[in-house]
Amino acid sequence: MSRLKLTYAGEDHFDRTKALQTGQVSPPGIDLNYIALGVRELFRRQAQFAEFESSEMSVSTMAMLVSRGIDTFVGVPVFPSRHFRHRQIYVNVDSGIEKPEDLKGKKVGVPEYQMTAALWQRAMLQHDYGVHPEDIHWFYGGLNTADYAERMRHDVPDGVRLESIPTDRTLNELLEAGELDAISASQSPYAYRKGSPKIRRLWENYRPVETDYFERTGFYPIMHMVAVRRDVYEANRWVPVSLLQGFVESRRLGWEQMHDADVPPITHPWWHEELKQIERIFGGDPQIYGFENNRKILEAMMQYSFEQGLSKRLVAPEELFAPETLGVAVPR
Repeated sequence: MSRLKLTYAGEDHFDRTKALQTGQVSPPGIDLNYIALGVRELFRRQAQFAEFESSEMSVSTMAMLVSRGIDTFVGVPVFPSRHFRHRQIYVNVDSGIEKPEDLKGKKVGVPEYQMTAALWQRAMLQHDYGVHPEDIHWFYGGLNTADYAERMRHDVPDGVRLESIPTDRTLNELLEAGELDAISASQSPYAYRKGSPKIRRLWENYRPVETDYFERTGFYPIMHMVAVRRDVYEANRWVPVSLLQGFVESRRLGWEQMHDADVPPITHPWWHEELKQIERIFGGDPQIYGFENNRKILEAMMQYSFEQGLSKRLVAPEELFAPETLGVAVPR
């Protein structure tokens, strides 16, 4: 029986997707062509042109599409990207911002208002610190380069102020100059990386804050999922389950390799001590796949998307995924 040739575009997640990228693991019945691509470009190309047969996909964008009745993609409950985002709120040292509540009334930049990282940051500020989106004056534009490109048009709710920065300037530049008070981002502004004395994190000692967040909520925030273009799915209804199986096996092998005492996976002399802490906090591999394993966090994300005005209606998590995948048991 011939195997289906399928292109997948996603980030190079060096541990959990390595086996798929090298061909060590093949999803059953699929010859997978794995294209490593930065997600900023990828998400725009997928949302606007559905260019790839399958891909990594922003959960926030996927929820927005589904809520608008746009069924270009069906999801697979694989979540290759998770990040705590407390660490990636940056403030100007002269802004008067010392704690989250001080963000009220401030000018805050964001690379894309709809991006999943910003969804989580706004949810955390609202539900943990009482800072609502309408309490902040938002500005969007390129973070470190002046090349902003919108992936999907959307409006914001009444009361939320959102406007663009000049197209020849960057959020990084405006924050360092004090023209913005803070930035909500998914990566560091260049000036912070270079040690600018004008920029610091809102939480410089972020690890205890993020650990406390996980212990209180049980959420290790999901950023991305896997999606299959609907025409591919309708012609091959088995593909989402096959991809799920392939990603699960690749993740398992990556987790095993990280425990190899002879060949450390990264240049970190105390990596295995870090692994012990991770396993103590998370109870094992924190990259958990499968729908039922993630139902609670997905419900929260759909609620956040709706209350922030990104989704047109409250989406049930099941609506994001191919029905064939929902009942597949995935080991934690």
